[in-house]
This record gives sequence, structure tokens and C-alpha cells, in this order.
Amino acid sequence: MDSRSHQPLNTAVREDFSEYVAHLQLHMTLQARNLVPPLTNASDSREELLQQTQANFEKLVSRQGR
Repeated sequence: MDSRSHQPLNTAVREDFSEYVAHLQLHMTLQARNLVPPLTNASDSREELLQQTQANFEKLVSRQGR
């Protein structure tokens, strides 16, 4: 069998696969946007986390002093 007869098929498969990968990358990017909080809220959540950590640490230290 001549390998040249498979070239159009291989090219079509590669193009289909490339299109599939591009679609998958776009889908994953859009999903990632839904999972990551907006940057405007990031500083607020970091401050809140810091305050919670400090409060938990202070509770722990105050209990150890007894």
C-alpha cells in the first residue's frame, strides 16, 4: 500500500485534532475564569484571611497561658 494515499486522511485528522485542542483550551480558560475570584476581591479576602489567622493564633496563645 502506498503511504501517499494516507496523507490527505492524516492531514484531516491533524486538523480535526488541532481544532479539538483549540476548543478544549478555550473551554478550560472560560472554566478557569469561573473558578478564580476577581482581582478586586483578592485583597479583601487576603485581609479577611489574615484577620482570621491572627484571631485563631491569639485564641491559641491565650489558652496556652492558662
